[in-house]
Amino acid sequence: MVGACGLDRLVGDPRWCLHPVVVMGWWIGTLRGLVEAIAGSRPWALRLGGCLITALLVATAGLAGLWIERFALGQPALGGPVLLVGLASALAGRSLDQAVHGVLNALPNLGLARERLAGIVGRDTADLGEAEILRALAETASENAVDGLFSPLFWMLLGAGLWSLNPSWPGPLALAWGFKAASTLDSMLGYRHGTLRWLGTAGARLDDLMVWLPCRLVAFSLPLALGRGFGNCFASLNLALADGASDPSPNAGVSQAAYAHGLGVQLGGVNSYRGATVLKPLLAPANAPANRATIAKILRINGRLQLIWLALAGLGAFMTKILR
Repeated sequence: MVGACGLDRLVGDPRWCLHPVVVMGWWIGTLRGLVEAIAGSRPWALRLGGCLITALLVATAGLAGLWIERFALGQPALGGPVLLVGLASALAGRSLDQAVHGVLNALPNLGLARERLAGIVGRDTADLGEAEILRALAETASENAVDGLFSPLFWMLLGAGLWSLNPSWPGPLALAWGFKAASTLDSMLGYRHGTLRWLGTAGARLDDLMVWLPCRLVAFSLPLALGRGFGNCFASLNLALADGASDPSPNAGVSQAAYAHGLGVQLGGVNSYRGATVLKPLLAPANAPANRATIAKILRINGRLQLIWLALAGLGAFMTKILR
């Protein structure tokens, strides 16, 4: 897993290589068309179809990861590199950094910055000024760190723990790819318009469930990456939970609130989605708005916190081995 994190930071998601998420996306699109053709506009049928898509995709992704794990155990020389690349594909540390820096580098060209921002956020970007673009970047750098980096890392670590207990159980890749399937379902189908109001419910709820604990672990451990003592961890979690409670998402508000208070930046406010205005809770309103420096700091803290998680997991594994 350390090697996978390093490979992700070094290479990211090269365009010339077929990515597992692209394969998942193709299957989601194909199955969505099939379900919509059969279910029509009947909500119950769309919900049932969404459940079937979710179960099929998550199970298939998990089983594919499990097969690679078995291959790596049986043929380490050949399977080991495949397992390494598979684990790296579940992480999005470098791709998040590149996407955020791509928008920053486009400024002050608002047209280009809005175009690049539209590729990584769900809100409308056509009329955003520079201050709102910077706020959107700070929010996506904090929220997507949980979704794209720390959540898959959490499921990898959990899978590694299961694997150490019994190699026949699902391990780090099976759990990480299962999570990526749920995350991809949410990003493609988890919207509240048209048929997706019913079709995307199962995938969105599963993603919320699988991100719930990693999100709160990030809020708890963030002070460690900021160089603060362990005693600040509980206060960080309590602030994030209190401020994030009013957000309709069970995780997005909590993750953004943790970064807002931890890094001293104001987040939240008025957003527009498909032309509809949505008032998001204002997080850490006494702090200054986001700027280039705070966004760069969020990305640096993400990398530092990733190292802390790996170090703590390694320490836990070492202590467990000693106590056996």
